[in-house]
Amino acid sequence: MEPKTKTLRVLTGKVVSDKREKTVAVLIERRVKHPLYKKFVTKSAKYHAHDPDSAFKIGDVVEITESRPLSKTKNWLVTKLIERPSYQ
Repeated sequence: MEPKTKTLRVLTGKVVSDKREKTVAVLIERRVKHPLYKKFVTKSAKYHAHDPDSAFKIGDVVEITESRPLSKTKNWLVTKLIERPSYQ
């Protein structure tokens, strides 16, 4: 019998804050259809993700992966840089 492996969630979003040490705040936006009005609405959520090298800056588009709790608010880990803004 094989051991159960939990599939970790992977999300893509934009870094909106890098003020905390070894932590970035990542904004995830998704578009969902309203159940009654059938109009597409943008929903957003902000996640705190672990950035051990403090390598990511505001405006970077990054991929974050679910992990074990690292602090009271931090349950995500930045895995890779997808896009860096051209003005940096």
